[in-house]
This record gives sequence, C-alpha cells and structure tokens, in this order.
Amino acid sequence: MKVAIMGAGLSGLACAITLERFGISPTIFEKRSRVGDRFVNGEAILPVLDRPINDAYAYLSENHGIFLQPIANISKMKFYSQNSRGVIDGHIGFTNIRGRDEESFESQLGRQVKTKIIFNSDFTYEQLLQDFTHVVMATGDAAYAMKVENFESDLTVTLKGATVEGNFNPHDVSIWLDNNIAPMGYGFLIPYSEKEAAITIGYPDYPNTQFIDFESPLDKFFDRVCKDINQSLRITDTFGVTRYIIGLCKYPRLGNTFFTGNCFGAMMPAFGFGQLESILTGIYAAHDLAGKGKYEELVKPLIQSYHESLVIRRAMEKLNNHKLDILVSFLNTRFAKQIITNRRYNPLKIASHLLRPMIKNSRPKVTQR
Repeated sequence: MKVAIMGAGLSGLACAITLERFGISPTIFEKRSRVGDRFVNGEAILPVLDRPINDAYAYLSENHGIFLQPIANISKMKFYSQNSRGVIDGHIGFTNIRGRDEESFESQLGRQVKTKIIFNSDFTYEQLLQDFTHVVMATGDAAYAMKVENFESDLTVTLKGATVEGNFNPHDVSIWLDNNIAPMGYGFLIPYSEKEAAITIGYPDYPNTQFIDFESPLDKFFDRVCKDINQSLRITDTFGVTRYIIGLCKYPRLGNTFFTGNCFGAMMPAFGFGQLESILTGIYAAHDLAGKGKYEELVKPLIQSYHESLVIRRAMEKLNNHKLDILVSFLNTRFAKQIITNRRYNPLKIASHLLRPMIKNSRPKVTQR
C-alpha cells in the first residue's frame, strides 16, 4: 500500500499522524512552503456544535493520540445585535489560532508528524493516482471534488478579517448578528492574548449582497467593535476571502480516493466553524486505510451535523434585525443558557428540528461571480 496525502492542513496532518500510529508511512504533498502557510486568524471549538463530544481536546488525545493546546477556554460569550445584548456564561469551549503562527493548529499538528512533507509540490491529483495505490484529498477547499463532479455546493461566502491590538480578556468571545454589518451573516472577536485579537465578518454571496463593497464591511465592523467594547483598537494585519465554497461531497470515497477536510465538506455552514470535523475526517480516512473501519460509515454523523447546521444557517438568513434582537435577548434567559451549557442536550439537533419547517421550500441561490 502506497498512500499519498494531498495537503498538509488539519485533515491531512491528522490522517498522517493516525496512519503512522498504525504503522503506515504516507507521503505528504503540500503546494505551499510550510505548514500553516495562510493568513492568521482566530477560531473556536464549541461543544454546543460538536456533541456528543463535549471536550474535543480530551477526546482527540485520549481516543486518537492527537495532542492540541488551545489559546484559552471560553468562559463568557457575548452576543450583539442591532439593539440587544446577550451573554452566556459557563464552560462554552476553547479558542485557537490558525495559519502562520508557531502555536496554530497546523503548526502543532505538523510537529507531531514523523513523515517528511514535500513542500512547494506541483504534483497533480492525476499524477498521484498513477504513482500511489490510495490518495487522501486534503487540499483545504472543494476544487478537486468539484472537478471530478463529486461536490454539491450550498452557498459561497465572503470573509474579511483583521488582527487588532487592544486590551482583551482571552476567556471572552464576542459575536455580532446584525444585517447592517454582515447581511445574513455574522461577525466575531476572538482574542489571541491579552493584547491581540482577531475580528472577522462573514456573509453569503447572494444576489442581494452583491452591491456590498468588499472593503467597507470590515471598516464598518471595526467601528462597531470599538464602540461596543469601548476601546480604540489598532489594526495590524488584514485578510480577505471571496466566494469560499461551502457544500458537501456526494461520496466521501471514490475508488481509492478519500475526500477529507473542506474537500469533503467539513466546514459547518451555521457559523463557519468545522475544525474538529476536519480533523476527524483525516482520522477516519486513516482508520479505513488501516482496516479499522469504513470511511463512508464513520463520516455519517459528520454529514448529519452538516445538514443540521445548514438548516440553522437557512433559518438565520431569514431573520431581520428586529428578530435578531429578539433572539439575542432570548440568550439572556435561564432556559437558553441551560440548553447551551448542559451536556445532556444537543442544541444543533434540537434547533434544526424546530427550524426545519421555517425553511421548507426556501433555499437562496448561490451567486456565481
């Protein structure tokens, strides 16, 4: 068996680490010059989106021998809409760094891989198929899956973010739900430390959002963040992504090719997070290659979570600012806090079940620009 892994991101590295534990040495091909060679951004792992897994870090280390360290645990999540404020307290999750940082998830995983990574690779998928018995497609986007007509796109999104300097509590995360800032989308602030944080907005590329100037939303969001947290922040770096495809593979495996990470569709549509899901697809592909399970069966819960998350996004897209105000105010209630923080409940499944009638026969068309 000769295994090629195309991509040294979360799923590709997780696959390599797991294969090595089973005594299989893959060959890793990465088109960039280093692991994590992308813009720096803050992200989060939230148990409310991942249940029945309640602590992803403990789960990965105890069950799969993959060791990651977060920036901090989240003890408070603040929500802002146009006219309302909401706060959830408790153990809500963990924050982490992505991209060109020594403590990013990519860098942490890279240090655990023993296999040599071939950087600056220009090998194509077609070339790897000729030289290897199995290929793990872990390229970080859906391009190859779409090329072989194995991907169904549900929407594309525009992301714009910045690294800002100020004074932050690393255990506090903030989310904005305001159509004046990110139409049918969201904004968030995730601290890297007491002095640095990431601010990011994301919104779908639908016909009624085409008029938005790509630069101005970040300026508007930056001003809003400064106002809401009562600070004069300073931007030190920016990034932007346009028309990023969110969707799902029709078939997780085609022949001896495994589609993992965002090439599989691991990004959860509701708020764009999907790091644990990406890592799990890499692990599950390795389990199949080592004869420990069937990839198509192992990823079924991830497919179900994707569809549940998509229902929530579709429902959120239908809310105007008045309804978002009501939603954010509801988060202050004891009932809402119990649902979110109580480990016995799966809010993703509950919310998708309740919201499904709301989105019946309603699906915005993806804008191709």
